[in-house]
Amino acid sequence: MPITYLDKTKTFKLDTPNTTYMFRIVDDEGFILHLYYGRRLTDENIDDLARIEEPPFVPSKNNRDRGSFMDCAPFEYPGHGLGDYRDDAFSVINEEGYSATSINYKSYKILPGKPKLPGLPATFANTNKNIEQSSDKQNSICNTLEITAEDSANGLEIILSYSVFEDVDAIARSVRVRNTGKYQNIKLTKVLSASYEFYGDDYDTIFMHGTWARERNIDREHLGYGKHYVSSTRGESSHQEHPFIALLSSDANEDYGDVYGFSFVYSGNFIAQAERSQFDNVRVTMGISPVDFCWNLKAGEEFCTPEVISVYSDAGLGKMSRNFHDLYRNHLIRSPYKDMKRPILINNWEATYFNFDTEKLISIAQKASQLGIELLVMDDGWFGHRDNDSSSLGDWYVNENKLKGGLKYLVDEVNKLGMKFGIWMEPEMISPDSDLYRAHPDWAIQIPGRTPVMSREQYVLDLTRQDVRDYTFSQMEKILKSANIEYLKWDMNRQLTDLGSALLGAESMGELYHRYCLGVYELQERLITEFPNLLLENCSGGGARFDPGMLYYSPQIWTSDDMDPVERLKIHEGTALVYPLSTMGAHVCDCPNHSTGRTTPFETRGYVALSGTFGYELDVTRIPEADRNMIPSQIKMYHRYNDLVRSGDYYRVASYRENHEWDCWEVVSKDKSEALVTVINVIGRVNYKSRLVKLKGLDPDKIYSLKVFNMETAAEDEEFLRLRGDALMYAGINVKGIYHGDFKGRLIHLNEVTVQ
Repeated sequence: MPITYLDKTKTFKLDTPNTTYMFRIVDDEGFILHLYYGRRLTDENIDDLARIEEPPFVPSKNNRDRGSFMDCAPFEYPGHGLGDYRDDAFSVINEEGYSATSINYKSYKILPGKPKLPGLPATFANTNKNIEQSSDKQNSICNTLEITAEDSANGLEIILSYSVFEDVDAIARSVRVRNTGKYQNIKLTKVLSASYEFYGDDYDTIFMHGTWARERNIDREHLGYGKHYVSSTRGESSHQEHPFIALLSSDANEDYGDVYGFSFVYSGNFIAQAERSQFDNVRVTMGISPVDFCWNLKAGEEFCTPEVISVYSDAGLGKMSRNFHDLYRNHLIRSPYKDMKRPILINNWEATYFNFDTEKLISIAQKASQLGIELLVMDDGWFGHRDNDSSSLGDWYVNENKLKGGLKYLVDEVNKLGMKFGIWMEPEMISPDSDLYRAHPDWAIQIPGRTPVMSREQYVLDLTRQDVRDYTFSQMEKILKSANIEYLKWDMNRQLTDLGSALLGAESMGELYHRYCLGVYELQERLITEFPNLLLENCSGGGARFDPGMLYYSPQIWTSDDMDPVERLKIHEGTALVYPLSTMGAHVCDCPNHSTGRTTPFETRGYVALSGTFGYELDVTRIPEADRNMIPSQIKMYHRYNDLVRSGDYYRVASYRENHEWDCWEVVSKDKSEALVTVINVIGRVNYKSRLVKLKGLDPDKIYSLKVFNMETAAEDEEFLRLRGDALMYAGINVKGIYHGDFKGRLIHLNEVTVQ
């Protein structure tokens, strides 16, 4: 059984294939204390790790030092204001003005499957999307433990939920708080989703920082005393921070050492924190940021938090990443495109920006279709009177001065070429210069009496309002039903400020951030329900909302507005720390690159884009002929290797972020019969002939044939090496021919061979 209750010691044991998580109930008051998280244990008798038989003992034995117990006990879900001076997970303000909370055990139950989280994205129990979230034991590969605790002084029930997956080393945690009626209203001021306790080891932390066009840069630091955290209060997970934290042994690397990863399935404000205490213990907490959060919980009502996913690896960061990849591929993404090749698209944004019309788009589509590109995406500028980014958001009707003949005519003409058609929208936004704003200025998030803060000359629609959500969806629905549109890029190009809603009222204004996020989720759920075969790609100024919450609705997210392949090496490395390659929107860009001004070989741009969804963002009618002639070869490359890239296990071999010279990653099939190695030499070196590359993840006993993909012939060259997996991993291979000059790449394909 993946979940076991040991009645003698009141201990709960949660087992995944390779990990164990344990906590126990102590003392008459029902304190819930953490025991262990790590490699899977056979023995169950570790209850002494609660340290209740040593000073300061439990309150029933030593109440005169209750404060000392509270200040060091490893609480599974710590309350507020009663002697635990470390950061808490749960605080309130009741009708008498008190903020203290305590969480004391009441009961438990074990459920087959995994219940839904109302209104929230969440992992599900089954890999088959047609039986998603079923509690049928035959279909379920997940079980859920629910601990019901109480805070009797406040009349609250707190349900701690733990879902344990039987096919991947991951545990999902969330919390529900119920007002049982002692008070008619209690203000929840902090409700985190999970807290974890670790004992006395020397740890590092990994967070991911960034800004627009430089998202998810890996930042590793030694964990000293005090609080180390990242958070977003921007109304989105953000370019600047990321809802992820790793706690790892100080000697851990890509392939060795203990690593704990925590990922938040949410797209709004968050906090992720590690705190080292006076006793050298570490508390990790994660959840909705308490900044500007205050939720009214009326008698009989319940509040549900988003979930935190925890993963433990005993073999470094690489194993942690592969666990997250497997979980999110099989238990989070629901799209019918999840296990399919995505159509190779060409997006007109950097080709034309706002300067396009029907004739120009058709000319791009004609040339693209001849080269084998499968989908034309019309980006910003097709609606209202939008010729730049200062107007018309909210006016989702076609600008027929640009699209003469209308949208359906354009789509039909593109379809006649054998191509699919996609469109860009930014449905969460409203321009001051728009018919919608002139009719409904109160639909924008704003504070009366203050000068509104604009960004990109636009405001944010108040999606906490049902009437605004209904109107927004009706406009999207009308466009999507007007023609054969098979792809939608959903963008969000600014963050939230001026937190004010015309309908929420003073008592509920602290609910705006979370209600906004719930409104986005409701809209996206309606969208994919109404259009189940639509390929949805989320975007937020590039990668500002690249998070697990968005993946629940779309199988891919635009990774960054910076498409420079050298910059993308670092961005892809950080993103792949948590997310499968199949989720990363990646295109071959124009050069000189529009973000950096750098010029890189067209061939290398293709190699980097291959590690994501693959597509093009350039004017295919105007690029150099040599580059254009390479596109059919790149498309053959994509079709040859995408199944492996999309579904295989990812291994980081070398990091340009660390060594500043070269980059290398590898994808290995689940049965280890095939692998694809990508080597990018960023900076050429004088008097340097080849580089030794030690591969990873292979079967040491299998024999592999190695071939290089040749872009000129669009085929693999003759086998250049045949070796066993052990030699390839432990001795390595010399990669030659890419070290004279900068920005050169090589693609090496391995296949298992049988020797007679």
